Amino acid sequence: MKLKESIADLVTANHILAYEGVVDAFGHVSVRHPLNPESFLLSRSCAPELVQSEDILEFHLDGTPVDLKGFSPYAERFIHGAAYEKNPNIHAVIHNHAEDLIPFSITKAKLGACCHVASSIGKEVRTWDINDHFGDTNLLVLNIEQGRDLANFMGNENIALMRGHGCIVTGADLKETVRTAIYLLVNARILTKAMQMGEPKFLTDGEIERATSRKQGSIGGERAWEYWKKRSGL
Repeated sequence: MKLKESIADLVTANHILAYEGVVDAFGHVSVRHPLNPESFLLSRSCAPELVQSEDILEFHLDGTPVDLKGFSPYAERFIHGAAYEKNPNIHAVIHNHAEDLIPFSITKAKLGACCHVASSIGKEVRTWDINDHFGDTNLLVLNIEQGRDLANFMGNENIALMRGHGCIVTGADLKETVRTAIYLLVNARILTKAMQMGEPKFLTDGEIERATSRKQGSIGGERAWEYWKKRSGL
């Protein structure tokens, strides 16, 4: 039952993230396998909006598939595997290329929580640059070494921008991670507008701590999930 529930929630997450504009034809979301923490579940290579339960595949933490079932995998599955490998407390990973986030990855503009619903993104989101250790690439994370470099860069943070590429969002729970990814995008849009009007004021450390702790274990998380699920047509 745990596996079926995890697969069903993963399918739902794909549709929610697509509808909310976090992912488009590209991007992906995964969960750690509920019965085997040394593997994770991720869709075959297809647009998130189209993902169904039969598309879900299992991968080892180094990105190798358990059984491809004749499908093609996402090329950047190493982002997910390396994150799970690095931190046993991570149970969900989202990678996207949201265009509202990328400007913050290629400029010195600060991306941090400026509204209470986005408190879980923290005081400041740092940018990982694949060029630092791998030179000129196509900016994609195509092997486990690159994935591990990204995971090591993140440390204990749950979000990192990827220079000129997108971002990674991780969390201890799939629904919580989906919420963070959605409000990370909302926060970026608000911040971009605010910077056109003047100097933005970010949440303080204390405000971030209090706003984040209020969300944890609250019924608000389920309410948001059901709302987004309905909006996505599920």
